Amino acid sequence: MSFPLAKLGTFEGRFRILHCSWLAFFISFVVWFNHAAILGSLRDGFGLSDGQIKALLILNVAITIPARIIIGMLVDAFGPKRVYTVLLLISGLLCIAFALAQSFGQLALLRFLLGFVGAGFVVGIRLISEWFPAREVGFAEGIYGGWGNFGASAATVAVPLLALAVGGDNGWRYAVASTGALAIAYALFFYRNVSDTPKGSTYFKPKRGGAMEVSNKGDFVLYALSLLPMVLALALLIWKLGPSGLGLLGSGASGALYGVVVLMGLLQWWRAWQVNAQVFVKPVPAFDRYPFKQVLMLNLAYMAAFGSEIAVISMLPLFFQDTFGLSQMAAGLVGASFTVSNLFARPGGGWIADRIGRSRATLIALAGVTAGYLLMSKLDANWPVTAAVLLTVVCSVFVQAGCGTVYAAIPLVKRRLTGQVAGMAGAYGNVGGVIFLTVLSFTSPQHFFLVIGLFSLAVWIACWFWLEESQTQTADVLPDGTVMMIEVK
Repeated sequence: MSFPLAKLGTFEGRFRILHCSWLAFFISFVVWFNHAAILGSLRDGFGLSDGQIKALLILNVAITIPARIIIGMLVDAFGPKRVYTVLLLISGLLCIAFALAQSFGQLALLRFLLGFVGAGFVVGIRLISEWFPAREVGFAEGIYGGWGNFGASAATVAVPLLALAVGGDNGWRYAVASTGALAIAYALFFYRNVSDTPKGSTYFKPKRGGAMEVSNKGDFVLYALSLLPMVLALALLIWKLGPSGLGLLGSGASGALYGVVVLMGLLQWWRAWQVNAQVFVKPVPAFDRYPFKQVLMLNLAYMAAFGSEIAVISMLPLFFQDTFGLSQMAAGLVGASFTVSNLFARPGGGWIADRIGRSRATLIALAGVTAGYLLMSKLDANWPVTAAVLLTVVCSVFVQAGCGTVYAAIPLVKRRLTGQVAGMAGAYGNVGGVIFLTVLSFTSPQHFFLVIGLFSLAVWIACWFWLEESQTQTADVLPDGTVMMIEVK
């Protein structure tokens, strides 16, 4: 059964939920990246150094890694409607506070806290999966992710234009504050127009909160190991801000923050043990099991796709400017092409996954990502500019399609854990961005592309062996203890 495209123009039933969700995601990305295009105004108004500017960029993504894990747990426990509403309200208030900041310290703290809104992506993944059947959910999730993610590009255009329209030294403040007011207003609209499930449907919740449930001893080991890269990525961010990096943190502050990160990791591992200790005592009923390797493969696939996107869009304009002598505006348009394709490529990836299967679609996308980056590692001044731009655009299409195939697979792993699965995959995307950008700081752009290409190849091989196609049925337990079979095809 094909996706009813004709109904995309309506605002009723599950399509109301789809439109409300991608708009919420769009606005959350506007708030998250509303500072990107006004960094010049911040630098001039506060007399910021290049190191302080870089610190703001790092702080903007630092908390998003643990935030996506936390939001995933909250949305599974309390429902998307309440979680997205509260997230938009709080981020709107923080955004207005950022617009009123009077010092670099205030800017840094508020930018760090605003990184939490980047976890909004997780909420919609669970919400849409409750409203769309498995044969349509990939395309619906792709629309959500692709159209919503475009909020970052919209912010880079709209915020400076609004600041220019207001004029004066404080124009940027009014522009940023207006995005915060928009988030608050939309939070109220969202709450009035969304429900967690269709009428009469059950919203399945985890049996225990604070960590993901697993099905056996081996899966527990995989789960424990899968938490390690997120701890290491946070430590890497501290290192970049510390004495060996930008020098904005002293050795004492860096040491204290390293301790906090280690403590967070230990607490998460301890909670994972508390939630799953029973798998070492008695087996989980067969109907309630799921393979954690599915989660791990989706994490790595999203790391290759979205993680590389985060890194590449950060360096691509300057790379084209320096390599091919393009103007700043022309190089910026090339950089924008890497994100504009998500408007159609993410839904396209989800649609293909609905048609031919999640694992097969993911393998096709990863093959394109691998080939694209390996070819981009050969880019230099001897290439015709047109060919270089065409290669970049084609690579971006496979990257965005890869995101769409992951979105299509996440809801079919385990219904009551969808938020947590999405949260972990999203966190891995940010981990990839941190790691790939760190690689770039030590090597040339060509080697940077080569590393991403080789990593994508390794993920493709892993998915070839371990990423399974979704089953025709899954099971979950109703609040009264009744086992309910759920059709997923």
